[in-house]
This record gives sequence, structure tokens and C-alpha cells, in this order.
Amino acid sequence: MSSIRRVSFWSWLWLLLGALYFLLPLYGTFDFSLRATRGTLSLTAYTNALTDPEFLRTFTFSLRMAVITIVASILLIVPTAYWVHLRLPHLRPLIEFITLLPFVIPAIVLVFGVIKLYSRPVAVAGIDVVPPLTNSVLGTNVLLVGGYVVLALPYMYRAVDTGLRSMDVRTLTEAAQSLGANWLTILVRVILPNLRTALLSGALLTFATVIGELTLATFLARPAFGPYLALLGNHKTYEPSALAIISFGITWAAMGVIQAISRGNTGQFAAGR
Repeated sequence: MSSIRRVSFWSWLWLLLGALYFLLPLYGTFDFSLRATRGTLSLTAYTNALTDPEFLRTFTFSLRMAVITIVASILLIVPTAYWVHLRLPHLRPLIEFITLLPFVIPAIVLVFGVIKLYSRPVAVAGIDVVPPLTNSVLGTNVLLVGGYVVLALPYMYRAVDTGLRSMDVRTLTEAAQSLGANWLTILVRVILPNLRTALLSGALLTFATVIGELTLATFLARPAFGPYLALLGNHKTYEPSALAIISFGITWAAMGVIQAISRGNTGQFAAGR
């Protein structure tokens, strides 16, 4: 009994220390953001940040890019991970190695490679198959989304891979095929619903990556939220702290939604059994 109490004491102690390590800087940032008006606590920094036209313009742009990146990542990763789990399990180490490359290759290398490659027509067998993408807004946005997909690849792939490991992919596939379902139907109506929680987790990490990304958007000259925060930090004192608190609140709200959906899924699966 004493050993159980000792373990419980140390568990609570480390939990408390971890909470303090996490919450004290957050409290300091929040307290600092309230001191824009000398001698009193106020929401002036939040008002100034939220009423800045550049805030809305850059945030909505990054929000659109985040949604497009999430959709593109799902379309790329879910079929790939599903096929690897079902037919090509021997290629899993190679796929995992490829998805870890964004941790090794800096974003600055990625963006300069993209600019160098796509600033002129891409030719195959002497025929220009891809026009220079950096010469137009649409083309630059395509490059930006492509770069975001690469940067988010480790997070989205790990989330999808974990979700696929938690289900019997082969049995679900064979059962669907026995009912006459084709591959597209299996992916859309069988695999994706069972990956709902995993996809939400990957989408949250992708969203956080896109919203805070600085290097790609800066060198591609796009009006994204990351460069705006960096520029704001160079010219303002209290507004960056206010935006940091707002971003933190949005992230935790998204995590709460994921947690609520996860609990709902658990109940449904249990009832199904």
C-alpha cells in the first residue's frame, strides 16, 4: 500500500511540475498582453490586433491554404498508407523514411529548390509540360500548398498510419469486396469513416503547421499569417503576445473538438460490437 502511495505521490509531483512548466510562461504572456495601457490591465492589445486589416487578410489567406493543404494531404496519404498496409507492408520502412525527410531537410532548402525548379518551364523530352509557376499568383499558391503538404507529411502520415494500425484493414476490405464494393467505395465508405479521429488529429497538426509557417510564405512572397506575425513582432510590443494567446486558444478549442468526437466514436464502436 505504501508503494502505491509513493508512486501516486511522484506521479502527481511530476504532473504538477509539468503543468507549471507549461502554464507559467503562458500566464506571463497573457499578463504581458494586458499591459498595453500604462498603469492598468486592458484588452487594448487584443483590440489593436483584431482590428488590424492585415490580421484578417493574412489569417484568412492562411486559413484557406490550411484547408487546401489538409484536403491535398488526405487525398495523397490515405490511399498510399492504405495500400501499403494492405498490399505492400514490406515498403513501410521506406515510406516512413520518406515521411521523416521534412525533419531533416530545412524549409529554406525546400523553398529555394522549388523556386529554382518552377521559376522556368519544366520540360520532358524537350516539351514544356509545366509552365513557370512563380510568374502567377495561382501558380505560387500551388507551390505554397505543395510545400505545406511536404512539411505536414510526418504529422499527417503518422496520424493515418496509427489509425490504420488500430483497425483490421484486410478484414474490412475483404468484407466490402464480398458485398461488391470497388476500391473507391471501400476508401470513401469504409476506411475514411474509421479514420475520422486520426484524420482530425492530423488535420489539427497540419493546421498548426500552416498557420505558423514562416519560411515558405516569406520567400514565395505570399500574404500569410506567419510572416505577418514576424513583421508585427518587429514593430509592435504587446500585440504579438495577444495574437499568441489567441492562436493558443484556437488550438486548444480544436483539440477539445477532437476529444469530443473521439469519445463519440468510442461509444458508437462499443455499441456496434
